[in-house]
Amino acid sequence: MPAPLGELLVVALEQAVAAPMRTMRLANAGARVIKIEREEGDTARHYDKAAKGVSAYFAWLNRGKESIALDLKGKDDLALAERMIAKADVFVQNLAPGATVRLRSGAGSVLA
Repeated sequence: MPAPLGELLVVALEQAVAAPMRTMRLANAGARVIKIEREEGDTARHYDKAAKGVSAYFAWLNRGKESIALDLKGKDDLALAERMIAKADVFVQNLAPGATVRLRSGAGSVLA
């Protein structure tokens, strides 16, 4: 039987618990989830090394996802993120209010 969300592309700019938990559930249902992390990786990756070198917390909440490290303050990486988001069926973000607006590269930005 095919996965219920097998055709869905989700791009996530997420941290903490709420958004990673939601996108984990989407991945569990078959969606392709791509997590955008900062260059040094999600802070949660480094809590401990219990799960094959990454934190158990990170491994649990991010299982089944792909990830890419980008510097969203850099023009090229921001442009790549915007192209990814524009192609996504779903964009999930749980940054501080206004954070995506501050990142945007212009009036046409998908982050605005």
